Amino acid sequence: MRRQAGVVLPLFAIRTETDWGIGQISDLPRCAEWISRVGHRLLQVLPTHELSPGETSPYGALTAFGLDPIYVDPRAIADLDEEAVESTLGDEGRRARDGARASVRVDYSTVRALKARVLRAAFDRFYEREWIAGTPRAKALRSYMDAEKAWLDDLALYNVLRESHGGWGWSTWPEDEQIRSPAALRRVREEHPRRLLEVAYVQWTLDDQWQRARAEMRSLGVELMGDLPFVVGIESADVWAHAAQFQMKLSLGAPPDEFSAGGQDWGLPPYDWVAMDSDELGWIRARARRAARLYDRLRLDHVVGYFRQWVRPKQAADSNGRFDPQGTEAQIARGTRVLRAMLEEITSDSHGVDPPRAIAEDLGVVPPFVREALRRLGMPGYRVIPWERDEKGYRDPRSFPEDSVASWSTHDTAPLDAWWDELRDEDRAELGNRAGVRPETDPEQRSLLLLADLYQSRSKLALVLAQELLGARDRINTPGTVGVENWSWRLPSAVEDLDDDEHLRHRFAAIRDLVRQAGR
Repeated sequence: MRRQAGVVLPLFAIRTETDWGIGQISDLPRCAEWISRVGHRLLQVLPTHELSPGETSPYGALTAFGLDPIYVDPRAIADLDEEAVESTLGDEGRRARDGARASVRVDYSTVRALKARVLRAAFDRFYEREWIAGTPRAKALRSYMDAEKAWLDDLALYNVLRESHGGWGWSTWPEDEQIRSPAALRRVREEHPRRLLEVAYVQWTLDDQWQRARAEMRSLGVELMGDLPFVVGIESADVWAHAAQFQMKLSLGAPPDEFSAGGQDWGLPPYDWVAMDSDELGWIRARARRAARLYDRLRLDHVVGYFRQWVRPKQAADSNGRFDPQGTEAQIARGTRVLRAMLEEITSDSHGVDPPRAIAEDLGVVPPFVREALRRLGMPGYRVIPWERDEKGYRDPRSFPEDSVASWSTHDTAPLDAWWDELRDEDRAELGNRAGVRPETDPEQRSLLLLADLYQSRSKLALVLAQELLGARDRINTPGTVGVENWSWRLPSAVEDLDDDEHLRHRFAAIRDLVRQAGR
């Protein structure tokens, strides 16, 4: 990694003058322009894979491969012009869009319905004008379907079947559909050929917009970093298509600790590593290849899970949990094997450009042997300033490893200014003294001094939340809670208008100077 600064901003949180109430793929370059003006050269988004209707957490996707249609930019769909889009929406749709656009938070259900309506109109036009006529664009879609068949075919089948069962997950379907009997799949193909094609068309459209946005970001000198969740949900298309590679009778979670005496049960399906080894980790490799085509860098969430999974029988007593595999040597071997396979795919699929660099989310309870294995693999880990302390006190960011990512916060914590108020007085005194913060320092200056302390870290990558550029206190997510406040935060104004605010303009200039002074 080269020495630089980056910004964490979920795609859903981006606000522009033309959005429909949620960030859109084509908005990524606009954000790149903004953060570049503030001295940052990397934009990290949270997972952008398709969610189930009603789901808002980006870590609860129904696919590990397909992008979420909610992020499509209707203005950039080749098969619709502005007049067709407005006609498709009608008066009611336009009012709903305007309401979603003005909303402080993302209105997922409204935006999803509007985007689905527009995509259906676009596909209908494509089908009549391009597909039936066998035009070059029809041939381009056919080529895309052939290239992505390994995951796209399963996703299309899954979506059609889920729709036919009122949106319920695959575990509720008739047995022949659950087990993917050839007769059941053949019946779907025969009865729903147009809808299957539509799913492929939507993913093709999303991929095209994504690659255009990524190319534009590259031209601006801003990298795009993605976030790869550790595992997928049990009702996902991937578990349905590859059920034998997951331990369906067990549930994934976290072992007991000082905060949770009984451990945590996440309700997710653990990997069956023995089954996955039988085809040389084929699904894991395919997932890494797909991610390599979307991002310049990858954040691997819950990286300790690749070394050891905490599993227990479903609905079992707390005492029945165990690590899989068991024993340090087996865990080192397992994690090294899986991560090396992922790194191989990321590198081999680089298409002649710098391959995505993998960054390990190694926060929480992580045994020392995991970080040593990550070091041997060349995978940087995280150093979150309020969590970096030993018996002597808080570690100086200037002592962090070069190959690491320094931050003040994550998407699961409060941003810097809000977190500061949550600290104990003695902690604020110690952290503030190092950064030059005094009791009489005003909040704005204190915020900048604490950011300067972060940027001066020895870590090659310093990451800030978008809220920390703005001096905002809003959270993206509060773990352990469920509510509309999670995963729905949006920028307070359009990216194009942020510099119009005099206070923000001065703050951005000050932050840009801090980044430059830190050699980033």
